[in-house]
Amino acid sequence: MRVLIAAGGTAGHINPALAIAGALKAADPTAEIHFAGRREGMEYGLVTKAGYPFHHIEINGFQRHLSLENIGRNIVAIWHLALSGPRTRKILNEVNPDLVIGCGGYVSGPIVRAAARRGIKTAIHEQNAFPGVTNKLLAKEVNIVLAASADAVEKLGAPEKTTVVGNPVRPEVLTADRAAARAKLNAGNRTVILSFGGSLGADRINQVVADLCAWEKQTHRNVLHLHATGSRGVKLFEGLEKEKGFAPGENLVVTEYINNMPQLLAAADLVIARSGALTLAELEAVGRASVLIPSPNVAENHQYYNALELQKAGAAVVIEEKNLTGDGLVKTVETLLTTPGKLAEMGANAKTLGNPHSLDLITEKLLKLVNG
Repeated sequence: MRVLIAAGGTAGHINPALAIAGALKAADPTAEIHFAGRREGMEYGLVTKAGYPFHHIEINGFQRHLSLENIGRNIVAIWHLALSGPRTRKILNEVNPDLVIGCGGYVSGPIVRAAARRGIKTAIHEQNAFPGVTNKLLAKEVNIVLAASADAVEKLGAPEKTTVVGNPVRPEVLTADRAAARAKLNAGNRTVILSFGGSLGADRINQVVADLCAWEKQTHRNVLHLHATGSRGVKLFEGLEKEKGFAPGENLVVTEYINNMPQLLAAADLVIARSGALTLAELEAVGRASVLIPSPNVAENHQYYNALELQKAGAAVVIEEKNLTGDGLVKTVETLLTTPGKLAEMGANAKTLGNPHSLDLITEKLLKLVNG
């Protein structure tokens, strides 16, 4: 079985794709699995690190708000779109796949569409309750549609071939050893706080987390704080460190990107993050308390509604970005740290929401599609 997976843009698309690849390989050790994506995107690094062959195709989204800069970007996007047809044909000829899977991002569009029109078996997986434009278009052309949420079924527009399977969580997230992960970090009896704003970073999260880090230093909190700034937040956070009088050290580790998320999730007691679908799936899978700050820049504010489900279950505290302040985050975290048993209780509540069989369901549907 030869499989081509197209995914790109953010870790929210790429990590589920890698989880699906690993599950297919486990089910069929002879399977050859290839990936297609942008060389300049984060998919290149994650996929090649995982050891899968990578096929480069450049696709960009169009900017809706017109400015001189965005006009230039749209010209580049048109050029890449024009080249995508020949490049897609070359990739399909090289891989000669039995199955093509789209896991989100603009790169999925031309690859999956061309495969469907060739008669190759095709599938897409939609991670969010509010589907992206690419998957809405592809849903009508592929053989099967796999949706994480029942809310996405009608929105995708192909209910007769859509199955709700949840979001796959990488096996390494489920199997990471908490004691070993904490020992590697020399966490001891400290409360481990993990914070991040996504692979690119979020300015507002970096700003309020800086206030939290300054408070932790000033009040000598018994914590180990692990923070990822994202690629766009490195310089910003360095400036905030100087401005607010704190620095990385024994109780604070600052990185640009988290390459070992399964281990850090295993070690963490509290996670401060956006509420993308995959982040929530992993928090539920491992059972971690969280402070969720939904991104306001997503379709139909779906991150907010995703996060509310955890808050209703007593698994998270939700702070909308319009209400987010450094003082507010500090007070929220202080309450959680000083209420005995609160973090453990929230973590247990999160675990009740998880779907541990998602990857099994996805693998079953894909193998059935290929084998008829």
